[in-house]
Amino acid sequence: MGDVPEPCPQAPLAVLSKVELRVSCKHLLDRDTLNKSDPCVLLLMQTQGQWMEVDRSEVIKSNLNPVFAKIFTVDYYFEEVQKLHGQAGVGTHDDDFLGGMECTVGQIVAQKRVTKPLFLKYGKFAGKSTITIISEEISGNNGYVELAFRAKKLDDKDLFSKSDPFLEIYRIDDDRSEQLVYRTEVVKNNLSPIWEPFKVSLNSLCSCEEKRKLRCVVWDYDSRGKHDFIGEFFTTFEEMQKAMGENKVQWDCMNPKYKIKKRNYKNSGVVVLLDLKIHRVYSFLDYIMGGCQIHFTVAIDFTASNGDPRNSCSLHYINPYQPNEYLKALVAVGEICQDYDSDKKFSALGFGARIPPKYEVSHDFAINFNPDNDECEGIQGVVESYQSCLPKIQLYGPTNVAPIISKVARVAADEERTKEASQYFILLILTDGVVTDMADTREAIVRASYLPMSIIIVGVGNADFTDMQILDGDDGVLRSPKGEPVLRDIVQFVPFREFKNASPTALAKCVLAEVPKQVVEYYSYKAFPPRCPRPPSPEPGLGSPQ
Repeated sequence: MGDVPEPCPQAPLAVLSKVELRVSCKHLLDRDTLNKSDPCVLLLMQTQGQWMEVDRSEVIKSNLNPVFAKIFTVDYYFEEVQKLHGQAGVGTHDDDFLGGMECTVGQIVAQKRVTKPLFLKYGKFAGKSTITIISEEISGNNGYVELAFRAKKLDDKDLFSKSDPFLEIYRIDDDRSEQLVYRTEVVKNNLSPIWEPFKVSLNSLCSCEEKRKLRCVVWDYDSRGKHDFIGEFFTTFEEMQKAMGENKVQWDCMNPKYKIKKRNYKNSGVVVLLDLKIHRVYSFLDYIMGGCQIHFTVAIDFTASNGDPRNSCSLHYINPYQPNEYLKALVAVGEICQDYDSDKKFSALGFGARIPPKYEVSHDFAINFNPDNDECEGIQGVVESYQSCLPKIQLYGPTNVAPIISKVARVAADEERTKEASQYFILLILTDGVVTDMADTREAIVRASYLPMSIIIVGVGNADFTDMQILDGDDGVLRSPKGEPVLRDIVQFVPFREFKNASPTALAKCVLAEVPKQVVEYYSYKAFPPRCPRPPSPEPGLGSPQ
């Protein structure tokens, strides 16, 4: 053993990875002459434009309302549109097609339960047939435990002073190997030490298996690294949990050699678990499945530097055959977010233009010109409002974005006061240049970092965006002009030109990849748990009347 390092840091946040899908069908078509169909379900996912089989269910005999036992497991990525295709068939014969449907993993996760009609080829309904998919996140490392240990009457291993004890906890894996979970600090010259409380993830401690054996070892610290063994004991997390509340659990700290050699040997001290607290660390999916909505707002730069929209060289030029960069970025990001907003209405704002009727410069106007309701119906509604507003406005300047950040922040502040994890706000700012109100923007971002919102800035065109990197906390902590740091890193900036030759999904993957982490960080900071909607009603079992 070498030097004793500092105690382990707190357990990391839960990592989002996989989702379980459970499938059932109702009112399937009957393809058998003498009996009912023997259905199964095939699940496919679109990968690089190709439909690839994820898995298929078991065959259920003679049942038009099957509930399949098969659990489909898929990787989940918030920043991608993951298209799923589910189809029902008879037995293992692909020719006996009973119907299919398409949706996205995001839709299933956001709604927790999706029921859709099945369609035959050429868009024809498969009678009254429906398919239901229920999603559930695979839990595991979504919690941590806080432990507080002390020891009493440990053996003294030093000649001229008392032992300097520290405690190590090892997890014993299935192959009988031992993995160090935690090492406490050293308590100098003390045979009855009290170690500092510490936190470890349940996944690290016991692989989330309460009965997994743990080996705990007490050592006497030696500065040369030759630590003296005091004793050990074995336990499980299940046994440790007896220490919750005012109870305490203790173990004899045993030295096997002394036990053999000494007739009256009792122990080499006692280790006591003074307290145990279990903390749940919620994941992004916990919040989404709890009903948290992602509210999407887009803000578009209408400053004169974009060029006259009537000119084909303008960044706002509407080409009937090719969408401009503003539209490409808007659609790429918006298509992801729309799966997480139940009403599919999105706020669409503009800045830097002279607007009717007085043609005064505005840095915060609704592109549908409805000051009482700036929301558009779906991403297509935003696109249509953008295209229709261009002939009605005069591109001007300057490029001030602080007013729009502050506007969304005010709505987010109202949401914060509900003290519920019900709405999180994403502001997408599309701009062709460096903002001119940098000081006000930094101040607005610092204020927004305390609220349920994230900001994505996409630089359109070929301008030098070097100064914009200051808003993205990747190179250091963003601070207000007065020096106040952001509470959370909520800004992601990317130049669109880096994705010009990439697929439309590449931009969305880049700018949205941090959002799940930002959502969890905010609600963890506020200690807001996920909301708990009523669980979906159970489907009829296999024994239900057909």
